[in-house]
Amino acid sequence: MQTRWTLTAKLAVFAGVFLVLSLLSVGATLWVSWNLEGGAAAVNEAGRLRMMSYRLALTEVAPAHTTVAQELGQMQDSLELLRRGDETRPLFVPWDPQIRAHYAIVLADWQGLRPRWLNPAASGPVTRTDLDRFVSNVDAFVMSIERRLDFWSALLHTAQLAMLGLVVIGTMFMFFAAYLLVLDPVGRLSRGAAALERGDYSARVTVETTDELGDLARGFNRMAQQLQAVYEGLEERVRQKTADLQAEQQRLAALYEVSAMASRAPSLDALADSFTQAVQRISGADAAVLRWTDESAQRYVLLAAEGVAPKLMEDERCLIRGSCYCGQAEADAGPQVVQFRRPGEAEGDPHGETACVRAGFSTLVSIPVSIQHRLLGEIDLLYRRPHLADPAQHALLDALAGHLAAAMESLRSAALERETMVSRERALLARELHDSIAQALAFMKIQLQLLRTALKAGSAHRIDKVVDELDLGVRESLLDVRELLLHFRTRTHAEDIEPVLRSTLQKFELQSGVKANLHFNGQGKPLDPDIQVQVLHVVQEALSNVRKHARAQSVNVTVNSLPDWRFEISDDGTGFDISESAGDSAAHIGQQIMKERAANIGATLHIESARGQGTRVVLSLPPTLARTAIHDHDTDTDAQSSNPA
Repeated sequence: MQTRWTLTAKLAVFAGVFLVLSLLSVGATLWVSWNLEGGAAAVNEAGRLRMMSYRLALTEVAPAHTTVAQELGQMQDSLELLRRGDETRPLFVPWDPQIRAHYAIVLADWQGLRPRWLNPAASGPVTRTDLDRFVSNVDAFVMSIERRLDFWSALLHTAQLAMLGLVVIGTMFMFFAAYLLVLDPVGRLSRGAAALERGDYSARVTVETTDELGDLARGFNRMAQQLQAVYEGLEERVRQKTADLQAEQQRLAALYEVSAMASRAPSLDALADSFTQAVQRISGADAAVLRWTDESAQRYVLLAAEGVAPKLMEDERCLIRGSCYCGQAEADAGPQVVQFRRPGEAEGDPHGETACVRAGFSTLVSIPVSIQHRLLGEIDLLYRRPHLADPAQHALLDALAGHLAAAMESLRSAALERETMVSRERALLARELHDSIAQALAFMKIQLQLLRTALKAGSAHRIDKVVDELDLGVRESLLDVRELLLHFRTRTHAEDIEPVLRSTLQKFELQSGVKANLHFNGQGKPLDPDIQVQVLHVVQEALSNVRKHARAQSVNVTVNSLPDWRFEISDDGTGFDISESAGDSAAHIGQQIMKERAANIGATLHIESARGQGTRVVLSLPPTLARTAIHDHDTDTDAQSSNPA
């Protein structure tokens, strides 16, 4: 198995070798210098022997200067020091055979002269010839040491030159190793990165090492390979993504189109026609059919069709569940795809050769139209060529069917609401007619019977009286009709109820001749127009009761808008007994109408009256009916007031 040398290990080996060589070179230089220093000290010590020899010779001439024994002892110490050396100074003789021979000669000569210097009388004095011979031997010994030192000096110079060469070679080797181990791999990586930057995704880096830079080079190659693969498939992916985005944009546009169309559709027929045309265009189907079903989901009625032959539409105007592939949708089943069998393949087909097959269609896509798990119908898309299931398109069709179901339910709710409002208006109109014109007509019918009796009796007085009663009844009926028309044509101002109240009181004065006063207190928040209409109807009903029953001279209408809206209608008429009128609902149906109108807007109605003390009607509105801001109202008041409750 190949040994993995990391970059750190390589640098450590190189630095270690260089350090060892440097230490060896420095150590050798220090060792040679140490020997030179010790040899030089030995040369000095040997030179002292010559000096001490001459001084010993002078000691014999001038013995008072020092003793001979002392001089001889110093010379003996010097010879002993040269023999054993002193590494603390340092001082040692660089021994070799020649130096040892000269030292032996000097030592032998010294041993012969020493007794003669100690006892000249016994052995004879040391002559000048003996002294010169000894000094000559010492000089020879010194010269041998100096020659040895010359060798060490040459060796030191050689070591220094070797160190210089080692430094030069080590520096060159260091640069070569740095180039080989670091600079060249980094340069290859840099050139590879530059090639990638220029768009050359085929660029690779040669891997020659197993260290960290080799790992980096292999990682670079893997990255370049991935980038090349990404770049090669990028154009195709961009094309695919562009197509997906365009398809998604088309789906969103289709959803927006259908939503806008559904919100503007005035009727179910218009909604069905426009939706069928839109879904055929969006799905690319050859034909589209929209069917409606009831709650039992047993019959499917054709609402609209596009791209279908008239005969096929007539044949399938109403389908019974199970008689065809169409008309079998489930509420939450989602789109279903049916591949029709051809005439030769009809065996085993539960429906045999259907009308769609005879018309040339080969594929049916059925989308249920449902809302809140309730089936409303289905959308049938017919294709002449085989059509494969597309989940994205089916999701779009399912969403479109959901919008259609919401629009159909909204039209149904609006129709029910209109029907409820019409029924409510008819009930109120019936009560109004019963309270005014119906009673007046019943009164005039009785008067006509009395007139017929008076004519048969020939009583002129009774005839005149009945005619006067009929005239009064006709005038009362005319006033009631005008009053009803005033109720039904009431219009309110978008921001203020005061002007329409003043207009109502002016008309009341003209019709009844009773003085009417309006007192408006405070500047509260305005009322919504539909609330204003109901309030005005309550006020008009109260004024109508004053005109019919109170025999009043004046009426006061007081309006307080702070802190909450409060309307008070009081008169100075005859009044009535509240307790007696409570059980007579037919006679006081006007009170019931006022209370019903107040209840419709969440207000409270309070009536106070006593015989001979007039009547006071108080309408109090809850705080929630006051609008929080004037700018919140942007409604057509004419449209609101044209359908009074």
